[in-house]
Amino acid sequence: MTGKHIPLRKCVGCGEMIGKKGAVRVVRDKDGNVSVDPTGKKSGRGAYICKDEKCLELALKGKKLERSFKCQIPAEIYEIIKKELTADQ
Repeated sequence: MTGKHIPLRKCVGCGEMIGKKGAVRVVRDKDGNVSVDPTGKKSGRGAYICKDEKCLELALKGKKLERSFKCQIPAEIYEIIKKELTADQ
C-alpha cells in the first residue's frame, strides 16, 4: 500500500514545492480583499508562502504576492503574515 497523499503547493517566495500544512495561505476574494487564511478553506485565489521569514522577505522584495493577485497588497497583510510565521515557531 502507498502512503497518504500530501497536497503540495508552490511557495511564491522561494518557488519550492511544499506541503500545504507547511505554508501560510494568503487569499484574495472576489471583491478584491486580501487576507491571511489560517484555515486554508476561504474561497478565492490563494497564494502560499513557506513558514520561513526568508521566503516572506523574497516575496516582499520581488513583489511576488502583487504579481500573483494582480493587485496592490497592503503593508498590514505582510505584518499579519510575519506574526503568523513567528507564532508557529
